[in-house]
Amino acid sequence: MPIHCKAAITRGKQDFSIEEIIVADPAPDEILVQIKAAGLCHTDYDSLNWGKTMILGHEGAGLVVKAGSAVTDFKTGDPVILNWAMSCGHCFQCGQGNVHLCENNSPVTGGTHGPNTGHAHAMGTTQNNVPIQRSFNLGTLSEYTLVKAAAAVLNTAAEMSFPAASILSCGVMTGYGSVVNAARVRPGSTVVVLGSGGVGLSVIQAARISGAVKIIAIDINPARLEMASTFGATHLILANSQDQGLISASLQVKEICENRGADYAFECTARPELGAAPLAMVRNAGTAIQVSGIEQSIPFDMNLFEWDKIYMNPLYGKCKPQIDFPALIALYSDKQLMLEEMITRTYPLTELKQAFQDMLQGKNAKGVIIF
Repeated sequence: MPIHCKAAITRGKQDFSIEEIIVADPAPDEILVQIKAAGLCHTDYDSLNWGKTMILGHEGAGLVVKAGSAVTDFKTGDPVILNWAMSCGHCFQCGQGNVHLCENNSPVTGGTHGPNTGHAHAMGTTQNNVPIQRSFNLGTLSEYTLVKAAAAVLNTAAEMSFPAASILSCGVMTGYGSVVNAARVRPGSTVVVLGSGGVGLSVIQAARISGAVKIIAIDINPARLEMASTFGATHLILANSQDQGLISASLQVKEICENRGADYAFECTARPELGAAPLAMVRNAGTAIQVSGIEQSIPFDMNLFEWDKIYMNPLYGKCKPQIDFPALIALYSDKQLMLEEMITRTYPLTELKQAFQDMLQGKNAKGVIIF
């Protein structure tokens, strides 16, 4: 039986509003999920400018209300964490093990659902009898959502709150995966993290879990740096906003790292002018990782690439949901991964505008909408 519920909808013209939608029963390969919490990130705000009408949100956790006839992995009442890395299993990229780059299903790399958006069966989610798309095939800023069963992972940690579970969906996974799957940080290594927001804190935790001996957090916000230390940073550098390219900060990094630079540096600021900054932080043959998804054109001083340095731009931490999410859940249960501590504030859906403002002003490590 169709459900009438509230959702945050954008028309793609820098606007959004809370409106009523209708969510149908699931198709055979889908599940109907009651969203309990939805994390926020800058991509959600950016999507207000994509020129598309859609339901906002791509981080979320909730309860299965109903499973489609072909779904065997979930039942009513199961707690699930949603993610957008659904693979077809047979395209070129899936064959290479890059399920997050699936050529048929990825909402980012331009699969059959189109860039950045997607929807289930044609009349699965509607407004005024017109189908409406869901951001990243999820649309988690909604009381209920209809997703492919492949977009959900069972949350086996009974002690994990829904807000904590929701931020695993993208922000935590992106930071963790960039360290573990992309850079493959080794025990005993040195790591620099530019930016101590939700993604940066996830990078710091993953570096700690991976056995890095020096984890250097860099930020212009003293409160953020203090938080970084509680998540595993061993050294803190308060940056100056006038330090172009963080060159002065890179000199401090070299002093900490035996005057040669760090083994790895992760950019987590989403600031285009800092896209090249991690290259200044790493030693020769070191690895710089651009985590935050900068897409603007930026100038590069090619001297920063000398010598034998590697620059990576991984998507979604090279996420393999059926492997990575159980690993994250286990790390949380073993008290190695801090999640609740990362959430600065929660908001009802009606305060989404305030939540966006707080995020843009850097007030939150992570803000979460609760239902």
